[in-house]
Amino acid sequence: MQASIQVRQDAQLQYLLRIADTALILAQRISEWSGHAPVLEEDIALSNMALDLVGQARAVYAHVGIVEGAGHDEDQLAFLREERDYRNVTLVELPRGDFAFTVLRNAMMATFFKLLWEKLASSSDSELSAIAGKAVKEARYHQQHAADWIVRLAQGTEESRMRTERALADLWRFHAELFAADEVDAGAAKAGLGPRWSELKDAWRADMQRILDEAQLQVPRDVNFLSAGKSGRHSEHMGFLLAEMQHLQRAYPGGVW
Repeated sequence: MQASIQVRQDAQLQYLLRIADTALILAQRISEWSGHAPVLEEDIALSNMALDLVGQARAVYAHVGIVEGAGHDEDQLAFLREERDYRNVTLVELPRGDFAFTVLRNAMMATFFKLLWEKLASSSDSELSAIAGKAVKEARYHQQHAADWIVRLAQGTEESRMRTERALADLWRFHAELFAADEVDAGAAKAGLGPRWSELKDAWRADMQRILDEAQLQVPRDVNFLSAGKSGRHSEHMGFLLAEMQHLQRAYPGGVW
């Protein structure tokens, strides 16, 4: 079986991994709808959004490999790290859930990514800036797509509204981790690599408020809870997800398409 790899713990690399890992794991969850979405058009749309996120993750992983200088390529970085070395937020690793859960999570994450990519377009890292210039367009589409569905579900049947309200209650408590400040954020901001994620909080709340207002949904109360996926402390779901993701790469070391 292919041995695991490790990446240096400096702030620049860890900041980049947070972006790439969050995009990759969200893509994995969205891809689980391929062949299972409620309508054919949505099956295609969700698959395409997953591919957008994989593309973003791959671009950042490739850049991490160059910055690190240890010879790791995007496939190794995506598939050959231990669970504790992934830096994605916990929100994206939660099980797929129903369709309301998926579109609500997509709205929350696309809103975040849109704001992050907008800031990263002016990064001191020219490669990251170039990646952001393309990715922000995709994130804007993802946000609009998810927002439209939230309104449709919340204003649809009694069943669809109930499921949307339940998804909102289940997901909202995980958003605080997106904006939790730490030394990785501080180091990246000091170097001009990217913003502290905490700087995006007010704009994110405003965007989400607009979406929920249109859907006539109440923003849940914030709770005293902070998940810690960004630090490598994941939920019980992450191990199962990685086992599925990593199986081929570890079973057939160096295999390529």
